[in-house]
Amino acid sequence: MFLFVTATKLIAEIALLALLGRWVLSAWLRRLAPNAGQGNPFMWLLDTLVRPFVVVASWVTPRRVPRAHWPLVAFCLLLLVWLAALFGKIGLCLDLGMESCR
Repeated sequence: MFLFVTATKLIAEIALLALLGRWVLSAWLRRLAPNAGQGNPFMWLLDTLVRPFVVVASWVTPRRVPRAHWPLVAFCLLLLVWLAALFGKIGLCLDLGMESCR
């Protein structure tokens, strides 16, 4: 169970950081040059990492939510998953003892 909670937390952390990096990079590239993000390989990598979570967010959201807001919904859902995994890990560490959590 501890391995599952830790893996879930790690996947959520990677996806959250990829979403955050995608937003920062796209904002920076839009400021630098409006069409610079089209052929950027790092932007492609971040989009590829985030795409499954954005698709899941599109399944969860109602139809009236615009497509441009799906990454924000994915970020919020991933944040909830990360918090649940964090509290689950804390609970398991308190039950198992701190030596087994290291």
